[in-house]
Formats: sequence, structure tokens, C-alpha cells
Amino acid sequence: MDIKEFANLLSGRQYGKEITKEEEQLAKEFGFVVVFGYSDDVVIFEGAISDEAGCYEGREIYIDSNGIFEGCECECKYSILAKEKAKAIEAIWGKEYSWEYKTSIPHETFEIFEDGEKYCRGIVFDIKDLT
Repeated sequence: MDIKEFANLLSGRQYGKEITKEEEQLAKEFGFVVVFGYSDDVVIFEGAISDEAGCYEGREIYIDSNGIFEGCECECKYSILAKEKAKAIEAIWGKEYSWEYKTSIPHETFEIFEDGEKYCRGIVFDIKDLT
């Protein structure tokens, strides 16, 4: 299975039922990372990376093959260097969807709905593309 097939598998799901435990395990085995929004302030990462990031009204999230990088407030040289090596995912709130994502990481998209309305355009990418 490739990331396009995996994204197609998830597309059309309902908010709160975006991915099953079995699919999370399958994504992990394939090395895929699934990214989608939850509520109005959280981005969920499942699969090869299992984490979440707060992002009320959107923000840039830095990620590498070890997971989400949360920089320090002092913006020291170590934090700056780590950000330069990481890939960015921009979580965008409230355009066509409540949540959608912009990134240079090669990815495929899928749609999540809530009460018949578009809620989230999630992404799936291969963790190998973070190195």
C-alpha cells in the first residue's frame, strides 16, 4: 500500500472516527504519518509518529523523524539549528476547511466531514521523507 491508497482509505470519514487503532498500527508498519485536526486547537499525528500539537487558530509545526520539535522560548542557537533541519507543516484554521495543512513534505490528502460539512483536509506522508 502506498500513501495515496492509505489516504483514499481514510477519505470520507467522520470527525471523531478519522482512523481506527488497526489503521494506526498499519500506518506505523508502513512508516506513514497521518495528520488531521481535532477540535479547534489540536493537530493529531498517528502512525510512525504518534503525538499532538496545540495550534489554536493555526501555526507552523516543526517535525523530523524523531517527532514534533517544540523550540525553546529563548530561540537559542540549538533551537534555531534544529528548526532548520526539521520540516515545517503549517496548520491552517478556517479557510475552506476548519483544518488543512500546507507543507513541502511529499504527501497525499484526505477529507474528514462533520455533520455533512467539510471539516478537515488531512495529510498522509512517509516518515522517510523527513530525513
